[in-house]
Order: sequence, then structure tokens, then C-alpha cells
Amino acid sequence: MTGDRMTIHAEHPFMDPDREAARQLRGRLGGRVTLLTTGEGRRRAGLTVSSLLVVDGPQWRTLALADPDADFTDRVEETGRAVVHFLDDGQQYLADAFAGRAPAPGGPFTLATWTQTAAGPRLSDSQNWAELTLESADDLGWSRQLVFTVDHATAGEDESPLHHIRGRYRNISK
Repeated sequence: MTGDRMTIHAEHPFMDPDREAARQLRGRLGGRVTLLTTGEGRRRAGLTVSSLLVVDGPQWRTLALADPDADFTDRVEETGRAVVHFLDDGQQYLADAFAGRAPAPGGPFTLATWTQTAAGPRLSDSQNWAELTLESADDLGWSRQLVFTVDHATAGEDESPLHHIRGRYRNISK
């Protein structure tokens, strides 16, 4: 505000002024919001991930790109096991808490009910999840590429899948 005049920005005032075209392209691709979890008790860790593929073959695999600095990434490389959950509409806050974008007093695991499996904590009410074994972990760009084999998968009802596209959560069934 200058004197009595207020200025309105044509762009979002907090948007990165050096927006890369490739980053914008990735944002337009979108992806299903998933949650990866590992460990047990006080050694549990989780991370929200939308860069994930499920790969067909004689042995099904899951490829995920994770933040190399995330607790989850270190912990899954220690345990060698994980659970992937496909999140639904209404679980945005859970996704944000595990992404470190929303507060979770007591930690993000206090925001839901969990069942401990050999692969890690599983959301008790999740209908779409898989237990995974870590096959390899390599650096790829600024991410850690985690390749898992799928040990067990459950695909239930999928009436309100949660996706992330252009910086926002979307329910594509609506």
C-alpha cells in the first residue's frame, strides 16, 4: 500500500518468480495421493507421495520418488519394508501432515487409526493398500528412487480417489 492507494498483484505474491516450465508441466500431470509408511512403535515413519508408479510384470513392483532428507526415506532403507496407501477425499489433512505441511501435535500417526503389519503401519480403514519390500534405492535428480516388490495388495472400493494436480487436491470422481 502506497499512501492511500492499495496495489493488487497480477501474480500470486508468494509464487516463485523463477517458475520452471518443467515444474509447471509436472504439476499439470497430477497424481494419486499416496502415503508410504514403515517401521513400528516409536520408529514409525511416513511420507506423502504423488510420484508413484505400479509396474506390471512377473513380479509386480512399485516405484516411488521420495525426499532423500525425509525420516521415512532413511527408515525404509533400514527396515526394507513399507506399506503404500491410496488416499481418498477427506484425507487431505492426513496427506498434508505426512508431507510436513500441516501441524500434527503428537505426530501424524495420531491423526488416524493404524494396524501394525510386518511391512509397517497400515491405515485401519484403508481399502486400497499394498505391503512392499524394498528392492533398490538410488538417487535420481533431487529425489531418492525407491523400487519395491509388491508382496500383498488389496484393491477395494475406490469411490472418492484423492489426486493432487496444479498444487491442489482434487477428487476426480466428482
